[in-house]
Amino acid sequence: MTETELSIRDKLIKQDKWLLVVVCILIIIGIITIFSAESGFSGRGATYARRQFVAALVSIAVFLTVITVGCEKIFEAAYFIYFLLIFLLLLTILFAPKSMGSQRWLTLAGLSIQPSEYAKIAISLGLSKYLSRNPPLTIKSYLGVFLFASPVIILVFMQPDLGSTMVFIAITLSAVFIAGAPKRYVFGTMAFFISFIPIGWQFLKEYQKNRLLVFFDPAIDPLGAGYNAIQSRIAVGSGGVWGKGYLEGMQSKLRFLPEARTDFIFSVFSEEFGFVGSLVVLSLFCFLFLRILQAGIKSRDIRSKVLVTCVCAWIWFQMFESIGMSMGLLPVTGLPLPLFSYGGSSMVSILTALGLVSSIHSSNLKFYK
Repeated sequence: MTETELSIRDKLIKQDKWLLVVVCILIIIGIITIFSAESGFSGRGATYARRQFVAALVSIAVFLTVITVGCEKIFEAAYFIYFLLIFLLLLTILFAPKSMGSQRWLTLAGLSIQPSEYAKIAISLGLSKYLSRNPPLTIKSYLGVFLFASPVIILVFMQPDLGSTMVFIAITLSAVFIAGAPKRYVFGTMAFFISFIPIGWQFLKEYQKNRLLVFFDPAIDPLGAGYNAIQSRIAVGSGGVWGKGYLEGMQSKLRFLPEARTDFIFSVFSEEFGFVGSLVVLSLFCFLFLRILQAGIKSRDIRSKVLVTCVCAWIWFQMFESIGMSMGLLPVTGLPLPLFSYGGSSMVSILTALGLVSSIHSSNLKFYK
């Protein structure tokens, strides 16, 4: 039976229910953490939690819609979606207002969106279709993949958004690897990016340079660029084994911890639920990755395998970086913790991607184009 022969009811029944369950659990934990991060009813916790709840409902509706439409039809529109997002990223560079030195938000029809979040779906779809037709087996075809992905990477870097730029690079490298590129090409590319760091340093904004410098020694600027990292470490460390208890975290309540509902949401959770609670969240993420990868392993289609790998690399990299920077183990980049941090664009984009993964799981067929 092909995907087109499956009824809407069949598609919904055959979706990966365990994936949806773990996603909902992570979203719920995120909402209650956002409520606490903004001081509950005594602050603006209820307002932000309510907004995140609405974003979650919209995102789940999108998730189910993607399953209903089916991955095959969406694959057909992959190039259109990819170039549409390149256009939106270009509009962001040209017309979006600057906020804290960057241009990331675009207002369309009264709705504020972050195109770089949706571009993660677009590049995953675009690479999946491109690599199914152009296997990266020769140096020419391999370099062609990066030429294909470069408009998105460059436009996001120009915003500037270093964290998301690294996500796009991780997605691209994962895509070519699973598509069968020789290992020497992949490791050579990684070595190139590492060697490019001294040159790339010259293109970074001053605040980005400071973020990287204080990673090695937050004491360089304890009241400036190093302040976030120091306070986040204090929050995570003070949670101990069992945590201080829900709504009892002092770092966020006393406003020592900046960007508590977004960048450092894991720090808020760790302070209140401790090592044990953090271990539970990490276990939930591991289970999520397992469900994602299983969809790719069972698929017989290279497009589906590449797409699943891209989505897994995207969510894993953001989780790894967000939790790492909260613990002071990685530089502060401002990447949100997937399904956890406050933000509608991030939530909708991730649920859209997971809807594609679940659609691949339910269809488990080979596409021909």
